[in-house]
Amino acid sequence: MSRNRNLWAPGIGLGVAVVILAMLAPGAWAQSSFKTLHRFNKHSRQGDQPVAGLIFDQAGNLYGTASLGGPDGQGSVFELIRNSEGIWKAAAIYTFTGGADGGIPLGTLIFDQAGNLYGTTRQGGAHQSGTVFKLTPGTSGIWTETVLYSFCALSNCSDGAVPFSRLIFDQAGNLYGTTLEGGLSSACTGGCGTAFELTPNSGGTWTESVLYSFCSLKNCRDGAFPFVGGLVFDPAGNLYGTTEFSGDESGGGVVFELSPNGDGSWKESVLHAFCSLKNCHDGANPLDTLIFDKAGNLYGTAEGGGAGAGVVFELSPIGDGRWKEKVLHSFAGRNGAVPYAGLIFDQAGNLYGTTFEGGVPGGGVVFKLTPHATGAWGETVLHDFSDKAGAIPFSGLIFDTAGNLYGTTYGDSNSTFGSVYEITP
Repeated sequence: MSRNRNLWAPGIGLGVAVVILAMLAPGAWAQSSFKTLHRFNKHSRQGDQPVAGLIFDQAGNLYGTASLGGPDGQGSVFELIRNSEGIWKAAAIYTFTGGADGGIPLGTLIFDQAGNLYGTTRQGGAHQSGTVFKLTPGTSGIWTETVLYSFCALSNCSDGAVPFSRLIFDQAGNLYGTTLEGGLSSACTGGCGTAFELTPNSGGTWTESVLYSFCSLKNCRDGAFPFVGGLVFDPAGNLYGTTEFSGDESGGGVVFELSPNGDGSWKESVLHAFCSLKNCHDGANPLDTLIFDKAGNLYGTAEGGGAGAGVVFELSPIGDGRWKEKVLHSFAGRNGAVPYAGLIFDQAGNLYGTTFEGGVPGGGVVFKLTPHATGAWGETVLHDFSDKAGAIPFSGLIFDTAGNLYGTTYGDSNSTFGSVYEITP
């Protein structure tokens, strides 16, 4: 199995996005307040063309990664600080060189309890196959980068290669994530991807362990290529994630569970293989991280299938380790198309997300899904992006304490090169 895709942007070309707009779909439009907090410039020191989402620190400052830009064109980690007048100022706290320190960060960052930042780069490192890095703040405002692990350190990159995903911590301080390539499988050019764990050692070093190598089963029924989607824990310590491709002969990707065995190994189970219904009405090719609701159901997005332009789906456990998939919403163009990012809940149980194509101008949308008593979900488009407003939101959303939404746009790579925005629903 090969993987013919640009490794830092989805495969559907931006130039053909207008084709999707010919398909109309029902949906409500809301009057929401939209504000651009920062606009990235091409080759700026702050970076440009962010793919990942944002996180807050305890003081209310925003942090994110830009996939490109900086002095060496290898991307950056940036900070946005709001002053007393409500104006946000952006600064790069680290710029990558593409060498041993890594290059082209695509995953959302994570803080530890001490205020250090952690993330991944898709290239660079000691073997030019990506890194896991840590940024430590200094008293003078300067952040110091430490590479915790450089991938492709083992023969045939069996330890993984090309990490795209965000990371998560367990309660013991170990880090978990996925790589797009590498692993033990020979079915994919460069490997079919891994799920990995990094364990801190007493001397400040970290040890990497591969929890699972994808495409270990015939015809890659266990999935192949976990894309930007990282992992999520359930209360019992099991991990859940998605792969973009395979699962069965349709190749529509899977939702998987990794369960720890008593001997330190992990068992993989496929909870759902996409494209299992005619014309992929159940969705196809999930890309990003899943979320749980309070009842233990999983929610996510798939970039294809449904009515033709992707879906929002729910997976519910039905006993004996089986799960049932339900499509909550199908995109069809005018109401959004091709959801790249994952979802978030508000306190009322509504879902929020983005699509990187579709909408009236064609630059993607921010949407809200509201559950109804009938079991159906109604979509409200909170914002239609255009080139003037940034365009092409690859990232998901986060809330502040007041209920405002924040995210990034990638830009059209021609006249716009990404932005950070705020929406008041």
